[in-house]
Amino acid sequence: MTSVHPAPSVQMLFPCDPFNKRLADEAYGEEYDAARVAGFACSLFSFEDFEAGQFKAQPALAAGVTVLYRGWMLTPDGYARLHQALAGQDCAMLTSPAQYRHCHYLPEWYALCEEFTPETVIVARDADFAAAVEGKNWPAYFVKDYVKSLTTQRGSVAATPHEIAEVVGLIERYRGALEGGVCIRKFEQLQADSEERYFVLRGQAFGRDGTVPALVHALASRIDSPFFSVDVVASSEGTLRLIELGDGQVSDRKQWPVKRFMEMLDSRPA
Repeated sequence: MTSVHPAPSVQMLFPCDPFNKRLADEAYGEEYDAARVAGFACSLFSFEDFEAGQFKAQPALAAGVTVLYRGWMLTPDGYARLHQALAGQDCAMLTSPAQYRHCHYLPEWYALCEEFTPETVIVARDADFAAAVEGKNWPAYFVKDYVKSLTTQRGSVAATPHEIAEVVGLIERYRGALEGGVCIRKFEQLQADSEERYFVLRGQAFGRDGTVPALVHALASRIDSPFFSVDVVASSEGTLRLIELGDGQVSDRKQWPVKRFMEMLDSRPA
């Protein structure tokens, strides 16, 4: 039986293999193959060429299609350049540059989600970090930039306000640069191995096993984006806590089977 798609004009765009532009990048090969089997029109492009200022999709994108990108994370400026490149071919991306930034940068969504997520102080790179958290008396401090934390063995937790600068310096060392500014988050005790990723597509929330908690449903109506990810973890008391939002186009599937992921992309709005 042929699959009936809710939006036949949606075309998926994946990065190609750096050494063979006819193949999808190995990291996205499974999704690319599954998308084609599911009946989606798919194109490839060279991410390396794009970063050098050139964009060419193979097969060429049809004028008027809406493009769903599945590929490497971009800065908001980089995403805006991709959006502009597609606009030059009479195509529109599912997610606008403003919507991408809204989910990609923690300060953009934090005010809308404060009751669900650890308290956060947002400061510039050259701020006095200890002064910024003076009087908070938090048990510890989780430190990240606007997008990511420190993933080395040292980790992103500062035991004291004076260790915050150390973590910031290590983020710069290992990631090359700090993106945006510094987010200092209240450390909360969380249950190990309880993290779960959900997706929201066109206002409808999805879970990999078909269940979605109330917290994610609440965010589906608050966040101005057609496609984003929601990472939730259980606290030591069992309360669900929002850890991160992300643009759905550049969010890993994590534990989602590729078939379930494609079923979500192929779904009609509720």
